[in-house]
Amino acid sequence: MTVRSAVENDREMFTGSATSPALWDKMRKGLRDHIGETAYRRWFGVATAAVISDGKSNVLRMTLPTRFMRDWVEAHYGDTVRTLWRHTVVEGRVDFTVLAQLGKKGLMEESSAAPSPATPQSSNRAGSSMMGDNALAAPVMDVVSDLDPRFTFDNFVVGKPNELAYAAARRVADTENPTFNPLFLYGGVGLGKTHLMHAIAWHIRRNYPNRRVIYMSAEKFMYQFVRALRYKDTVSFKDQFRSVDVLMIDDVQFIGGKDTTQEEFFHTFNALVDRNRQVIISADKSPQDLDRVEERLRSRLGWGLVADLHPVTYELRLGILHAKSEKMGCPVQDKVLEFLAHKISSNVRELEGALNRIAAHSQLVGRAITLEMTQEVLADLLRSTERRITIDEIQKKVAEHYNIRISDMHSARRARQVARPRQVAMYLAKQLTPRSLPEIGRKFGGRDHTTVIHAVRKIEELSAYDPTFKEDVELLRRLLQN
Repeated sequence: MTVRSAVENDREMFTGSATSPALWDKMRKGLRDHIGETAYRRWFGVATAAVISDGKSNVLRMTLPTRFMRDWVEAHYGDTVRTLWRHTVVEGRVDFTVLAQLGKKGLMEESSAAPSPATPQSSNRAGSSMMGDNALAAPVMDVVSDLDPRFTFDNFVVGKPNELAYAAARRVADTENPTFNPLFLYGGVGLGKTHLMHAIAWHIRRNYPNRRVIYMSAEKFMYQFVRALRYKDTVSFKDQFRSVDVLMIDDVQFIGGKDTTQEEFFHTFNALVDRNRQVIISADKSPQDLDRVEERLRSRLGWGLVADLHPVTYELRLGILHAKSEKMGCPVQDKVLEFLAHKISSNVRELEGALNRIAAHSQLVGRAITLEMTQEVLADLLRSTERRITIDEIQKKVAEHYNIRISDMHSARRARQVARPRQVAMYLAKQLTPRSLPEIGRKFGGRDHTTVIHAVRKIEELSAYDPTFKEDVELLRRLLQN
């Protein structure tokens, strides 16, 4: 609905007294219709409004509890409010103000615009209150904007690489008294950190509406803090962030090297933990590996539970693709999903993006989703994700893992502590490179191709009955592929 259509049909109903509550009541109906009930309740439900007339125009003065909220509302909804008000009263303007204090002489306000000579404070105090029940007792905002509705617990595919992080996220979402504080989630790009953060926020919002939550990126946290410093309003900033039940900060590595922001975050973190309020953090590295983050902050981030999300296995990638295709209602052959799960192993985001591309192409062009069509449509993506792994890389990584010398890969030594890692390296060379069996044999000290065949079979047999050994080989595979 456009701003104009929200009020134009009933415009004659706005011509009552300038101080009549009916004037604002009708105008805010248009505001609700335009921005939605949820946004209206979140950002305007704790405000007060006064309509002031100077005989020539009508001024709508909106008062928010904090400067942070005033700035947010004016930046994101100011144009909408002003346009609605102009269509409501023809001549008029909107002032956004901040509730500063309640002194002995009454309500004092700090305006974002210079006060009009024709609108003295006495008139403002006499204006009708039309928003919220009690602005002075307004609660701290529940700031969980920009949540992706797709990122819920129901849509999160659980597997061994992420089961700990998922279980921990469910626990903090369902527990009002923190079991571990903070919860620190870390992992590479596209492995599900942000998905779990959004899922926690959605779960709390739907099941515990009275819990006050702030979810934002570390970059936005820094931006809000810099604004508070600029406008000399750090008290409101501290009140905003230290009065919540759950503080969720995504990509905390962003504040590395930003000393002033780290200092404020450090004190905010301590204040919340001391009051037994839940803190949830995500990053691309573990607390101790965060670059340019103070030691005392790294130490505190590791206080609670640190849960990492490992690169997804082939089985988990295939499960994600099956779940995604079912949700899309788009039938995809198993061999196509298996092909994607094999070829795109870097992160889930690229995997889902690839499925979206072939599904969209099928629907728009009218072609069936086949393996040939998939290879054609995703040719650029497949080229970029296909990293050439060399046998030299494999030998180096396996030697480091088993703590042997690279020269042992080419030697004639048959001791088990050398022979087994050499067989693992041959197996991975067969799996991860396009080299022929004779070529692989030559790279391992000129061995015959039958030796490579024996090594591959031996590793497959060991993996079949020894889960620990199989996990070791899979770990090496993931390290080489990422």
